[in-house]
Amino acid sequence: MIDLRSDTVTRPTENMRKAMATAEVGDDVFGEDPTVRRLEETGAAMVGKEAALFVPSGTMGNQLAALTHVSRGEEVLVEADSHIFYYELGGLAFLSGAQTRVVPGKNGFMKPEILREAVREKDVHQPHTGLLCLENTHNRAGGTVLTPEETDLMAAVARENGIPVHLDGARIFNAACRLGVDARELTRSVDSVMFCLSKGLGAPVGSLLAGNCRFIEQARKIRKLLGGGMRQAGILAAAGLVALKEMVARLAEDHEQAQFLAEGLAEIPGLSLNPATVQTNIVLFSVDDLNMTAERFLAVLQDNGVLGVSFGKYIVRFVTHTDVSPAQVKKALQRIKKICAGL
Repeated sequence: MIDLRSDTVTRPTENMRKAMATAEVGDDVFGEDPTVRRLEETGAAMVGKEAALFVPSGTMGNQLAALTHVSRGEEVLVEADSHIFYYELGGLAFLSGAQTRVVPGKNGFMKPEILREAVREKDVHQPHTGLLCLENTHNRAGGTVLTPEETDLMAAVARENGIPVHLDGARIFNAACRLGVDARELTRSVDSVMFCLSKGLGAPVGSLLAGNCRFIEQARKIRKLLGGGMRQAGILAAAGLVALKEMVARLAEDHEQAQFLAEGLAEIPGLSLNPATVQTNIVLFSVDDLNMTAERFLAVLQDNGVLGVSFGKYIVRFVTHTDVSPAQVKKALQRIKKICAGL
């Protein structure tokens, strides 16, 4: 089975397993796990922030950021197709008691003039705008990246209005790789950033939430409230350290694989996509011309040993990652071509 559903399906590398087996641990709720502390310090430095907090998932990291930044009844500005709005179970409302206001964007970028219009006026009838959330890379846009300058422009609107900025940087190192910049360039104008260890970096569990020391101190307390205190978490953090040290540099391989996959899919009659739009490790394509839904197409694919996910009625998503080899990508293309020819 060739699994192209997500870069979350990767298995820990041999070096990760060895590090986990020999990890020095302590009670992290008491602040006594040395491996967790090393992971948090390393991660914070890599995104240019004072401190970081190890959390079980990216969703928890995003929601902790909102809970720390926002007061109940405030409004959070989010891009219309953002992960925090689309895939986090209404967490902003359920946990923070915040209202979301969706702002139209293109590939995650919201024009400053449109953002300014979305900021609430000081009016007794209106909620206060309490947070701006950005996303880089942008999942639903197909792994597209925000440049440092684009992030700066959006953050500047928030600064003008005294609004903090949180970045959902689940795949921030993919963005940095694509642009050929240090990740700190992409986080320089945001107050907090979450990034995943368990996506393209291949760790089995975990994400980091980073910001200034005061922000992380508050977030740590809320993490405990949500049940996120993980005690001897150094066993998991050890894999995260290996991910940060050994897996960032190889992300370019995933991007090359995605480009090869996209170009191959574009040559198959019945499939529709523009390979030029593929920027990182996510490939979106339409099966509308095959006169079948994405779900039906994926069922046929699964019967032929290829896994993907639906991203709309006729849209399929593939994601390349460290556990999919070039030979497997070629084999997947051969199987898909054969399937489409027989429809």
